[in-house]
Amino acid sequence: MDITALLLSRIQFAFTITFHIIFPSFTIGLAAWLTVLEAMCLATGRPVYRVIFEFWLKIFGVAFGLGVVSGIVMAFQFGTNWSVLSKMSGPIQGPLLMYETFTAFMLEASFFGVLIFGRSRVPPWFYLFSTAMVALGTTFSAFWIMVNNSWMQVPTGYVVENGFFVPNDWTKIIFNSVVWSRFPHMLLASYLTGAFCVAATGAWYMLRKQYHAEARIMLRMGIGLAAVLMPAQLLFGHLNGIYVNTYQPSKMAAIEGRWNDEKPGSEVLFAWPDVANRRNLFEIKLPPPFGSLIDSDNLTAGETGLNSIPPENWPPVVIPFFAFRIMVGCGLVMLGLAWFGTWLSYKHRLAYNRPLLWLIFLSFPLPFIAIITGWFTAEVGRQPWVVFGVLRTADAMTPFLTTRAATISLAIFCAVYAFIFLFGTFYIYRLIRNGPARKPFPHLAVPNRPMSLADEEPIQLPSHVGAGE
Repeated sequence: MDITALLLSRIQFAFTITFHIIFPSFTIGLAAWLTVLEAMCLATGRPVYRVIFEFWLKIFGVAFGLGVVSGIVMAFQFGTNWSVLSKMSGPIQGPLLMYETFTAFMLEASFFGVLIFGRSRVPPWFYLFSTAMVALGTTFSAFWIMVNNSWMQVPTGYVVENGFFVPNDWTKIIFNSVVWSRFPHMLLASYLTGAFCVAATGAWYMLRKQYHAEARIMLRMGIGLAAVLMPAQLLFGHLNGIYVNTYQPSKMAAIEGRWNDEKPGSEVLFAWPDVANRRNLFEIKLPPPFGSLIDSDNLTAGETGLNSIPPENWPPVVIPFFAFRIMVGCGLVMLGLAWFGTWLSYKHRLAYNRPLLWLIFLSFPLPFIAIITGWFTAEVGRQPWVVFGVLRTADAMTPFLTTRAATISLAIFCAVYAFIFLFGTFYIYRLIRNGPARKPFPHLAVPNRPMSLADEEPIQLPSHVGAGE
């Protein structure tokens, strides 16, 4: 086995999944937001909701396309770099990915065409139904991916036959208890990503004194939704910690920076793990039983330390330790902004608090950072296993992969993804800079130029039209 090729393959997969996850996490939340906007437009008759819908639909279209392209390219490396994993787990992962295609992609592709081209061709109720189906499709996509990944985290419902993981109980695979804490956690993270991006855009327009009616709705709805969802997200985050502590004690020990078994356990708030000497530097921690209470919901539970686990089964300690704390820190900042912003909105003072508007505008990267560091915690903490406890990452790599081939592959992936990211970021920035086109019922696109309104300057109508008054 080529150790350098293994390292480059791991870097490549980490790079591609980090890039790709940005777009699905954004579009899942945005699809749900579009459904709410369309429903409110039909319920209230206010044109402002239609204007906001058409504005965010263009952004959704770009992000959706970038997610599809980056996902397809990312999948190539399963054959090029991880052929042993594909061969051994194909009987399980193949059907799961097929289910995603037939449930998620079929819904998304079919009804997204209606959203782009069908406004004037279908009844309003069917257009709303199409929007909901796109949102449902993105949710199905997240569900099947989380089922797949959760099986790799906690494999169940299979037997090993002739070197293959063969399913013998699909109910245990699909309805794995781990899925029902991880899937809601990911779904809520996506909703929060959409909420903060919408709120940040509204705050930016408020600071620039543009599109007041639209900006006010974006800001209040985005912050209000985040205020409701953040406590639920913290709850499901805690449930994820329970499963990790139960099934992956090595990951939990790395996250907590816990070297020795403790009963009850303490809780390390901050430190610098010194792996070579098996200790923590600059440690700040809460005394027992806080660690047992947080990790096990028990005041007297024993907690596993890394020293009781063979070193060859340790994950890289530093990455999950700090990634987890960055994720939690982002969550707490978002919770504070959402609750304080909602309180000021209730008092009708949010639009006049420029420091908070700046903070909300600058908060748009936080949900993306939280999602990425959460995935780092889950995936790096799973090492050295690709299927936890069953198949090591080193054994899952393509046996004949050379350093040269891995280097070329990594360079190509970096170049392709850099081009996609730069193009997509510039295009979305251009859409946001142009702002909502104040046409009460715009003809969104034509088939030969589906995103044609991105090139148009916004048409400013009197403010009472945009406000729907």
